[in-house]
Formats: sequence, structure tokens, C-alpha cells
Amino acid sequence: MTPVAALSDVADEKEVIRVLLIEDDEDDYLLTKALVSAKENAAIKLEWVDSYDLALAAINTHKHDVYLVDYRLGHHTGIDLIQEAFRRGCRAPMILLTGQDDLTVDQSALELGAADYLVKGRIDAQLLGRSIRYALRQASVLAEVAQKENKYRSLFERSIDAIFVASNELRFQDANSSVERLLGYSRDELGKLNPARLFADLNQLRNLRFNVREYGQIKDFETVLIHRSGRKRICLISVWAVEDLVGRPEWYQGIVRDVTEQKKAQQDLILAEKLTMTGKIARSIAHEVRNPLTNLSLALEQLKDELDPDNEYITMFTDIIGRNVDRIGQLITEMLNSSKPRDLDRKKQDFNLVVKETLKLVSDRIKLKRMRLEMNLVDGDCLALVDRDQVKTALLNILVNAVEAMQEGKGILSVKTDCTDDNRVYVEVTDNGGGINETDRQRLFDPFFTGKSGGMGLGLTATQNIINSHKGSIEVESQLGHGTTFRLYFPK
Repeated sequence: MTPVAALSDVADEKEVIRVLLIEDDEDDYLLTKALVSAKENAAIKLEWVDSYDLALAAINTHKHDVYLVDYRLGHHTGIDLIQEAFRRGCRAPMILLTGQDDLTVDQSALELGAADYLVKGRIDAQLLGRSIRYALRQASVLAEVAQKENKYRSLFERSIDAIFVASNELRFQDANSSVERLLGYSRDELGKLNPARLFADLNQLRNLRFNVREYGQIKDFETVLIHRSGRKRICLISVWAVEDLVGRPEWYQGIVRDVTEQKKAQQDLILAEKLTMTGKIARSIAHEVRNPLTNLSLALEQLKDELDPDNEYITMFTDIIGRNVDRIGQLITEMLNSSKPRDLDRKKQDFNLVVKETLKLVSDRIKLKRMRLEMNLVDGDCLALVDRDQVKTALLNILVNAVEAMQEGKGILSVKTDCTDDNRVYVEVTDNGGGINETDRQRLFDPFFTGKSGGMGLGLTATQNIINSHKGSIEVESQLGHGTTFRLYFPK
């Protein structure tokens, strides 16, 4: 018999529940039709198809609210149909009908998304109607939940801030694309990653875990995270616990904000203020000291003409005066040069060649002190838009400091160049000297700060001024007793 549509009762169109029965046995269709015809099921409009293919064609029209699916459908099963329907985007609830009570089939159907499971022969009109209405309500709730989930998932994925979900051990369970960009790992890789690999200081991770477990949250915890490429980023981490029904932390969610550029801008502003003050001092000294210094130099030359040039005693003192007059003039020039903005002659340069030329300037010192030089220069394209002479000056200050920090006969100077994934080149200079304590490290680039006797403390200030003029950056890592590493970054 050809399948026909059956209407159980005339009802308000707005209240009609359109149900499609997928059943290859006409007798079972007639029994189901009778159950639907009961008074309590007056709002249900039943239609029938008797094959797998006709069912898929009907499902593709998306005209039905609920599907009653027989388990046996020729060469296919009802579970096969449910899977295929969901694969095609059908989200209407499906109720599986079977001739026997089979727990395995029941579990499989529910796991695959069936809204309910009914055993033929045990169904009455009330049970069938209730199951259909329950399936509709459940589908409505699930659709609302899915809609909200999609909305918040969209916010989660599109957020500029890096948002993550973590376990009690603060291991990643989920992360948005901003986290992937910040750390350089994919979502799957983050799930398998030990968080310790991301922290430059493991004590910071321990402090973070302690505070989150002790207080249930932490806000704007500042730490340094390591990108997959090795690049370090200054970040603020906020984490809070999500509790279960009895108030115990079940999982954690958090936000990471990269404040590296903000911190750099603040440091650049502070440096600019310091350089401005240094410049004012230098100009004041130059104005007040150079004129009398010039007079002193002229007077000394005239005095030499009046004194006996063969008197060694007199010559020794005039030479001392002359050398110190020149030294004062040189110091004033250094002060002026260290603080004023640099006029750059930037050209595309072979960065490796610039580094090699600078190393030649300290090669004699390295040999004289019986130190070892280790070079590891990047292969391939290493061009950078720099002022060759200025970069050599900046790097020379770093190299000289590194050589002077190491012991004679034991020093190892390591120089490395490489390119970063954000279109920069850098040179890394590492020594095995005594290292720098944290307090001094914070003041390294301050004008007039020096750890050397006789030094003026303007070399590193000038170096940073040159790097800032190139819109580059400089990093310093040091540990007492283990040496110091400087990294100078320049844009390509």
C-alpha cells in the first residue's frame, strides 16, 4: 500500500505538531495512527514514509517537528538514519521505535542523539503523546542552550584578549585563537603542554597556582611568558575558579593580556625623560666649562713656550694638565652625543657583515686576554634596514663591556645572530662573567650609572638611544656567577 498522510484531528495550525513516521510495516503504521488519533493527541499531525530513501528525502525538506524512526528499515537501521540525518544538518528530535527491549540499542540511540526510545507493544496513546511533546521541549531547550553557547563561543573566539579554560593543575583545556597567537602553539598542543614551559620564572608559576588555590582567583598577575619561538612577552594574567554545586573549584578560566608594548612604551618615555635631562646637563656643562677649558688649553700652550722644554719635571706636569684638559673635553662630547637624537643613514645592510666588522674592533682585546670567541651567525637572508656605523657603535659598547666583565684566560664570548618571526633581526652577546644583580640590571641604561671605576656610565645609554632611534629593542638577562646576555633587535 502506498504511504498516505493521516491527520488525527483538526487543530489550530499554530499548535499542530508535525510528526513523520518512518516505518516499513503498514500494520505498525496503522497502529501508530490509531494512537495518534486519541483525543489527547489531537494536535499531532502524522505523516508516513516506508523506506530509508523516502525518509531522507522528507528530512531534507525540514517540514517536520518530530521523527518516529523504526529500528528496522530494510538494509539499514534507524540508527543509521539518525546518524545520516544529523550529518545533513537535521536538528529535529528523533524517537527510535523497536520491537524488543534491547539495552544496547537503547544506549546507542541515546548516545547518537535520539531524543527517546520506545518499545512497540508497550506504547499507548498517552505515552506516545508525552514522548513527542517531551522531545519537542527538550529540543527547544537544547536549541536555546546551543544558541547561547554559540553566542558565548563567538565572544570567546573573537576576543582580542587571550582567554583560556584550565584544570586544577592550570593545564589548558580550551583556549581561543588569541592564546594561540600569543604563545605560538595550537589549541591541541596547548592541551598537551606542561605550563612550566611557558614561564620564564618557575617561581612565578608556583605563586600563581598558590594564589588561585588559596583565594579562588588572582587579578593582573604580572609575569613573563615564553613564545614558542623563544620570544618573551610581559603579560598580566587573571584567573578565577568556577565552582561545582557544593562550592568546590571544578575548573578555572582566565584572561591573559600582553602588555609588552605598553611596558616598552613606558620605558621609552622614562628613557626619553632621562635623556632630556642628561642633554640639559650636558649642554649646561658644555656652555659653562668649554669656554674656560679652551682658555686653559691656550694658556697651557703659551706657558709651554715660556718654560724650559728640556726640564723633564716641568714637561711631566704640563703633559698631565694637557691630557686631562683633553679628557674633560672628550667627556663633554660623549655626554652631548649620548643624549641627543641620532640622525640615521639607514640602508639595507648585511647584518652578519656588520656584526663581523664590529667583532674585529675587539679582536685584539679578546686575544690579549686569552679569551675564546664563539660565533653562530644565521644562514641565508639577514638583511636589515640600519645605519651601519651607529649599529657598530651600539654593539661595540656591549662587546667591550662583555670582555671587561670576564676573567683573563677563562672568558668565553658567544655572539649569535638570527631572524624572528615578526620581521626582525637580532644579535645576541653572551659572556661568562660574574653577572649583574637584579637591582643593577634595572638601572643599566640610566645615564651616569656604571659599575666600572673610571667609567662615566654613558655607553649603554648611548647604545639604547641608537636602538630606539632604529625603533628596535634591547633585552638583558643576567644571573650572578653565570654571566650576562644582551639581545639587540632591529627591524628588517
